[in-house]
Amino acid sequence: MIGKILGNRYQIVEKIGDGGTAFVYKGMDNLLNRHVTVKVLRPEYVSDQDFVRRFRREAQAAASLSHPNIVSIYDVGYEDGIHYIVMEYIQGRSLKEMITAEERLPVRLAVEYALHIAQALEHAHKHGIIHRDVKPHNILISDDGRVKVTDFGIAQAVTASTITYNNGSLLGSVHYFSPEQARGGLTDEKSDLYSLGIVLFEMLTGRLPYQGESPVSIALKHLQEPFPRAQELNPEIPDAVSRIIARAVAKEPAERFSSAREMAAELTAWLQGREGRSSTIEPAPITGSGSAGQSKHKTTKRSSKRRTAVIAGAVLLLALFVFAAIRLVQVFYVPEVEVPAVEGETLQNATNLLEEAGLKVRLADQ
Repeated sequence: MIGKILGNRYQIVEKIGDGGTAFVYKGMDNLLNRHVTVKVLRPEYVSDQDFVRRFRREAQAAASLSHPNIVSIYDVGYEDGIHYIVMEYIQGRSLKEMITAEERLPVRLAVEYALHIAQALEHAHKHGIIHRDVKPHNILISDDGRVKVTDFGIAQAVTASTITYNNGSLLGSVHYFSPEQARGGLTDEKSDLYSLGIVLFEMLTGRLPYQGESPVSIALKHLQEPFPRAQELNPEIPDAVSRIIARAVAKEPAERFSSAREMAAELTAWLQGREGRSSTIEPAPITGSGSAGQSKHKTTKRSSKRRTAVIAGAVLLLALFVFAAIRLVQVFYVPEVEVPAVEGETLQNATNLLEEAGLKVRLADQ
């Protein structure tokens, strides 16, 4: 294949990968003078006409996707018995290679990657395309840190809504299968979210949730065994992030996030220090040394002063209110006075008695 030109345009330069359904080559688009990725369908699938039709149909549908976090599909073709897809070339490495090299990713970086993947899935789902094979192998990290999800078309053609068996082997990546995929049932957008939850789990722990001697035994574990808690493998994972993982990988689809958009919103909320619907953000630890610690100390002192000022102001307002109330009572209060009996007294005696009682006497005109 090296040196071969497909479609009178795409020259094969070197082999860069070997997937379950296709050989992967680095190529050169001689028309636009740019590097491309060329995926060539394995010979064992070429004779399956139904598979080839699905492969081309789904690849053409995926070519309609345009998103910063999705590898663009440029062309789909057939020549000399070779079915191929021409895709955007990403200079970098797969997320699987990154996890293998680093074992665990920093929490914030892993959540950022998961957010970009969720946004890619949201875009695809909005256009009616389900990936069905979300795994670190199909997620590329460019040298400048961009996240790119690939293989939408191939994944859909392979699964065709169910697990597909070929020559006794299980196609796809059973380690990332949702329970409904594992039982061979219909899959939808929430199956992709389950797989993304496992990808986030693996990024943070460096491990897969289930291991087994065969694909079938692993599939059964997705169906039957509780999902391991990420924090038991990596205590540095915040509770909020652990809950996001747990919700994404719920056995029942109805208990997962309702959409990739909702999951992306939860991841964004954590990254921004806000509380999401399915998570409670833990307070940041307070350090006692360095400029960060001094800054927090100053912030605490300013906050304390503000609280003192607010309390003092409230006390002053209360005192003013009480003082005003007392003055109002003093102004408008009329004391009760017992009026002495003056019936039968002379005018002079009656006047004297009333004035002694503190009353003012005024004679009405007769």
